[in-house]
Formats: sequence, structure tokens, C-alpha cells
Amino acid sequence: MKPDEIKRLPAAESLLYADGLKENEIGKPFIAVANSFNEITPGHIHLNKLVEHVKRGIREVGAIPFEFNTIGVCDGIAMGHEGMKYSLPSRETIADSIEEMVKAHSVFEGIVFIAACDKNIPGHLKAAARLNLPSVFVSAGPMAPGEYDGKKIGVKAAFEAKAQVELGKISKEEYKKIVCSACPGAGTCSGLYTANSMACVTEALGLSLPMCATAAALSEDKNKIAYESGKLIVKLVKQGILARDIMTEQAFENALRLDMAIGASTNTMLHVPDIAKEAGFDFRLERINELSEETPTLVKLDPSSEFFMSDLHEAGGIPAVMAELKPKGLIQDTATVQGSLFDRLANAELKDNKVIRAIENPYDKSGGIAILYGNLAEQGSVIKTSGISPKFPKVFEGKAVAFDSEDEANEFINSGKVEKGSVLVIRYEGPVGGPGMREMLYPTAGISGLGLDTNVALLTDGRFSGATHGASIGHIAPEAAVGGNIALVENGDAIKIDLDKRRIDLLVDEAKLAKRREKWGKDFRLKELPEGVLKNFRQRFL
Repeated sequence: MKPDEIKRLPAAESLLYADGLKENEIGKPFIAVANSFNEITPGHIHLNKLVEHVKRGIREVGAIPFEFNTIGVCDGIAMGHEGMKYSLPSRETIADSIEEMVKAHSVFEGIVFIAACDKNIPGHLKAAARLNLPSVFVSAGPMAPGEYDGKKIGVKAAFEAKAQVELGKISKEEYKKIVCSACPGAGTCSGLYTANSMACVTEALGLSLPMCATAAALSEDKNKIAYESGKLIVKLVKQGILARDIMTEQAFENALRLDMAIGASTNTMLHVPDIAKEAGFDFRLERINELSEETPTLVKLDPSSEFFMSDLHEAGGIPAVMAELKPKGLIQDTATVQGSLFDRLANAELKDNKVIRAIENPYDKSGGIAILYGNLAEQGSVIKTSGISPKFPKVFEGKAVAFDSEDEANEFINSGKVEKGSVLVIRYEGPVGGPGMREMLYPTAGISGLGLDTNVALLTDGRFSGATHGASIGHIAPEAAVGGNIALVENGDAIKIDLDKRRIDLLVDEAKLAKRREKWGKDFRLKELPEGVLKNFRQRFL
């Protein structure tokens, strides 16, 4: 049945009147507004106000907004304890809840997605692809950077300060000042971490208005974008432009190129392929390397430089970056929620070539993310190459120090026992082993806080935060819990990382590995889990 027919079913019509609708409003377009407002996540705490601008825009052009809420997890608050295991599963909860609300009622003709944090935006994007209604995204916007000792800082500084104070490198008073200064207010964390990376990807896909990804959370720019998005969704409904008309295979390729050009979070490699699958496309991991090889790195923001999202906005935002890629044929014209991509880029202006480099003068000739293979990652692993210091060798061979959980690794790092030339291996943190595939910023921040970024590598079958920098390789597959070779690493083993060849190898002969595997197979047992989210999440990967 069509939305108008469902509205006129007697029970439905009666209950809609109970919502406060008038008879003359029943025939107007109903617009769903999926809002992630909550009072615990800084990226979401202002969305109850931002949504009012969206709804005002919808009403002014003759449609009726219906707001409902879904959840959102703050990865920063969840970081470093068992709570982080629930972060990635929340993406599926978000996508499912939006689908359930829209499909169950079936009266909506379009939907505005108001999303913010790391798994929240991907969850909304998955829902958009499934529902395939006219869709517009309003990302929450970055918070302003903090300030300490005359310098701009972000939440990464608070993580790093923990290792520094525990080893006496800074005083407790300094530590407290950093922690209290890093996050000054509402919005997604101020650097190019996962939340802002996914906002940038969403804009590059064409699902949000220009400059939406970078407009600050509490700015008039963001309020105006929200209002215009409310008006725009009704136009898309009248034109019959659906989400998948915009979420095309070429649009995903454009978004991945933008991802490479700005050195986005490695978590985009987890989310973008899954969102593409919802839209009907598969992206081979090998294609990621092909795109990266062809796409120069034009932007470096915190955690890889002193620049923040606010600087990217002032420099011209995502349109300015994509406009640099266009003349070289690195992106193609696609549809957006507001005309064609190339029409959008015609108005782009690069205002600061220190923040956004011209394509003739990139930070690097290749992109900011790479997929590594080898006998430690036969199905692939992910590294943020743009976050690695130029002083870190292209070929690094170090001695393994293995841990069976993030907690063990944190204890070791905080003790100050880390030696130069080490490769820290954190395993049993994957989707099955964790379960939940924890994001681990404390280990990487600890290494950074100790000044060992250029001398130590970290490997895991879990994930790293978008705030991570240094030689951190995550998403190693197969993971330890299903018998990947990362389970067989022993302390003192030599591990070789070759960034140019995109390889990561355990330098142990096959005969020794076979003996270790036999022992592992006899000894290993997956830990029992109570009924609930984590057990259900694990089952998806077994």
C-alpha cells in the first residue's frame, strides 16, 4: 500500500489525529526525521536544537515532520574498557531501529537523517540504503578545538596525557588542565577522527549539502544547512529522487578517493564497504589500494597535524578538496541531493593551501590509507599511512611482544617497559574474539605520549581510533579467534612491515607455525558470553 492509502486506514487515521494532526494535514507529505539526540554523547547533545531548524524547513514547504530517536555511542567515553565492545554492534542496532520505525509505519515519503558519532553515521547510511527513500543527511558538526599552553588541542591530547603523567613526564596539575581543556563543548571530536571522517564521506557521496561535514556544531552555518535540508527533502520527494539514485557505485568510488585525499580514519574501511553492500555494490580490498595509489594526500588534520576540522572548513571544506581532484579525472560527475556534483564543485574555492594542498604539491603522491597483506594478514589489514611520521622506516623489522587483550597491552605500555624496535601485537580483540572489535586509542596514545611513534609498531585484529597516528595496523584478518596467524605469534618473533610492498609478515618458518597451530587448536576455547548483544554479534561472524 502507498503512504496515502495507509494514512486513510481507519485506525491509522484516528491515531494520527491523536498525534495532533488536522484533517487537512493528512494529505500532506509525511517526512521522517531520524534524530540521534542524547544527553551523554557530546556529538549529540545539541541535536534536539538542530532538529528544530530541519523541521521548520519541512513545515515551511508544506510537509509534516515526524521526529523519532535512535541511539548513539560516544567512543571516547566507551574507550579503554568493556563498553567499547558495544560500539560496533550499535551500528547495526541503529540501522535496524531506523528501518523498523519507517517500515512499520510506512507513511513516510522521505527521511532526514541527523547523525553524529563514529558508528552512528554509518548506521544511518546503512538504513538509507536499505529504505531507498528520498534522503538528506545533516551531520552534527565538529566541536571547536580546545586550547592549552597557547596551542589548539583535541581529545587525542587527553589520551596521550594519561601515559605522560603516569611516567612522570608531566605533573598531575598539567594533566588535569589538558583533560579539562581538550573538549570545550558540543560536537563531534575536533580532529579528523571517525565521526568527522564519515561526515566527509557522506558529503562526498552527495547525500548532504555542501560544507555540511565541516560546519561547526554550534554555528549559524550548521543551523542554516539544517533548515535548507528540511526544505530540500520535500523537493526530493516531489522529484522522486531516491537514496540509491545518489548512492551509486561511482559515488562510492568518489567518496573513497576523497577519503584517501584527506587521510581519513581507518574505520572508514570498515564502514564504507558495508554501506556499499547495502546499496548493492561490493568493493574489493584490492580496489582500495588501487584508489590509494592513484589519489594524492592533500589534507592532514589532527591527529596527523596541527590543523583541525575548523581549519578545513575555513579553507574551503570538502568541495575544495574534491575540486582539486576533479581536473585530474580522479572523480566523476554524479548526482547529489542538490544537483550534480560537478555543478557543486564549480562554486568551490581553495582559500588556504596550507590546510588543503594543491594537487601539484601534495603531502604524498598516494592516499592516506592502505591495505596490507602477508602471512600475518592473509585476508588483509588496514593502516593509516598519512598518520605515520616520515621518520618511520618504509621497511620496519621488529621483535614481537604479544598480548591477548587490550588491557594487558595498556598495563605493559603504562609501565614504561616498551623498547624501541618492538612490534606490539594485540589479539583476540576482533569481531569474534572480543567480541565487538574494540577500538583501541589508549595503546596508540600511550606509545605517542612516550615519544615512540617512530620506533614502535602496533598490530591488532581489533580496530584503532580515528584519533590514532603512528605505525598502527588494525583489522588483521583472519583474526586470532578463528585461527589467524596472529594467534601464533610468540614474544621475540621477528615481524616485518614493508609499507611500499604493502606487506606484513611473521618471519617464522612454516614448520614452526604448524606445530604452534596444532597446540593452539588443542588449547584454545572461545570464552563464554551471556545472552545478549555481544553473543548475537559474534554469531554473525562464525
